[in-house]
Amino acid sequence: MAEFHLTTPIPPEKLEEIKVGDIVYITGIVITARDEAHLKALELHEEGKKPPVDFKGNGLFHCGPVMKKNEDGSWTVVAAGPTTSARMEIFQDKFIKAFHPGIIIGKGGMMERTAKACQEEKCIYGYFTGGAALLAADRIKEVKDVFWLEELGMPECLWVYQVENFGPLTVTIDVHGGNLTEDSKKNIMKNKEKILEEMK
Repeated sequence: MAEFHLTTPIPPEKLEEIKVGDIVYITGIVITARDEAHLKALELHEEGKKPPVDFKGNGLFHCGPVMKKNEDGSWTVVAAGPTTSARMEIFQDKFIKAFHPGIIIGKGGMMERTAKACQEEKCIYGYFTGGAALLAADRIKEVKDVFWLEELGMPECLWVYQVENFGPLTVTIDVHGGNLTEDSKKNIMKNKEKILEEMK
């Protein structure tokens, strides 16, 4: 297991060095996007239009943050816990192919379609510990912008964060076809079958 400190935009060649099980920390731009933001961005892409942010090489964070608007109009992050990433599995591969993020951040891991797109387009998935919303907020140093707030609402819109040493993130999908989550599931099923066989 190795540790990497990555700065966005993350070069694809740097991602080649990383393997499942490694730990990464991100400094730079991380953009939140959940179901609704994914769908809206993909709709724009299909229409030949661009979303208001550039995801290329940056962090894509599955997160519905709690935000506080200050008197001067700026925003403070109150909590920024990860959303269960499986919710995005049905369209994450299309998103990766359309917008080329460097790293996807969430909890629970992702499945085959996402892993295949990560291998083809050079992207990794980093697991952030659930329940650590305050830790995540602490690593967000600036709210640079927000888009689609009125249309999608606070948890679903695009928040653009400047982060510093955001992590630790455990890599569960790499650019080499590795998927720690799926491998773990297979091992659990094998062990289950073995135990059931022994119980007969």
